[in-house]
Amino acid sequence: MSYSERTKKSKQLYERAGKVLPAGVSYGIRALPPYPFYLDHAEGVKLTDVDGNVYTDFWMGHGALILGHSPKPVMEAVRKQLPRGTHFGFSHENEIELAERIVKHVPSAEMVRYCASGTEANMYGTRLARAYTGRNKMLKIEGSWHGGYDSLHAYVSRPYGRLESAGLNPKTTEDTLAAPFNDLEAARKIAKNNQLACIILEPVMGAAGFLTPEPGYLEGLREICDETGALLIFDEVVTGFRLGLGGAQGYYRVTPDLTIMGKIIGGGFPIGAFVGPTEIMERIDHHKYPKPEDRSTHGGTFTGNPVSMVAGSATIDTLETGDIYRHIDGLGEKMRKNLQDIFNRSKLPATATGIGSTFATHFQDKEPKNAGDTARNDMDATRAYFTHMLEKGIIYLSPTVSHCWISSPHTMEDVEAYLQATEEFMKSYRA
Repeated sequence: MSYSERTKKSKQLYERAGKVLPAGVSYGIRALPPYPFYLDHAEGVKLTDVDGNVYTDFWMGHGALILGHSPKPVMEAVRKQLPRGTHFGFSHENEIELAERIVKHVPSAEMVRYCASGTEANMYGTRLARAYTGRNKMLKIEGSWHGGYDSLHAYVSRPYGRLESAGLNPKTTEDTLAAPFNDLEAARKIAKNNQLACIILEPVMGAAGFLTPEPGYLEGLREICDETGALLIFDEVVTGFRLGLGGAQGYYRVTPDLTIMGKIIGGGFPIGAFVGPTEIMERIDHHKYPKPEDRSTHGGTFTGNPVSMVAGSATIDTLETGDIYRHIDGLGEKMRKNLQDIFNRSKLPATATGIGSTFATHFQDKEPKNAGDTARNDMDATRAYFTHMLEKGIIYLSPTVSHCWISSPHTMEDVEAYLQATEEFMKSYRA
């Protein structure tokens, strides 16, 4: 049965959506061709659409759902909170409790400020860096995604340096510079020739397919920042509480000055946060810096939302035993190893990347080291792979991006099904 035959109700919803939502979706990457399927409910790692079709989810809410959909600890915490209030607009104990958990586990964190999204956290975090250093220029990594904040919405897609969106004022990005991931000398040269407020990067490049830093790269960036007075900022929206309780900074043992967080710390509810040492974070303190021109202003209606707070605390508490990390990291290692074995036996060039419970497929013969390298990906094969996996009831990000997360409800059977479907594709695909 074809996709259109299996998803008749979704097609009807898509026609309705097109009348009230641009492109019929709430986020462009969800516009699956020829139209998206619409979900009815989700539990564990299984998605059920409005037509009754069931999919095994490897996208997992953009990676936020490390415990899966509707996990019991989070659901119980939220049910307990709902009668007490969904949003206060005033201070409450739950925001302290989540901050204490973050400070306990994240090496760079002594103080925390919340936002409602990773985009906001990047905006306020880099503003704080500029306020603290008294400088304006920022260095980011080519191909990295830090949300929709204007000053960081540059050098996201090839060709790098072009205007990334209509409506962006070029003046907002004129102080934003970029270097390739894993190119320490390029970063060093830029830092030497510019007074940087910060170097901001994903320590593992999520948007490029979970590309890992080469030995010495993060340590080198730390040294550059120490030498030049710039702040080192890790955007750990993806890696925070994904690569262990300490995130990528704990995993690689390189401590940044500021850390951007989101996804997992909200337990499936909207959240963002920026964290750092007291010396830097107190620049937000209106008591210590009463003049607006001296402090870094921060705020937001849904900062510290009580539902997000209790969901995040429940998630971190569940992760603290370490059992879940052993499970998902083990599955991730098996997935990457066996995918590469399949690729090595195939005539179609492909390589697997990732770390911990993340993995991605690149249809090229060399493992990419930075986002620029992913330009070599065979996009016809990438799209065909997505269609094949969807036919097998397996879903991830999009037809052009084969990126996946493993969460605690995933089983060895789910991994084996993914591997079997991949092997079938590699044997049957004809360019």
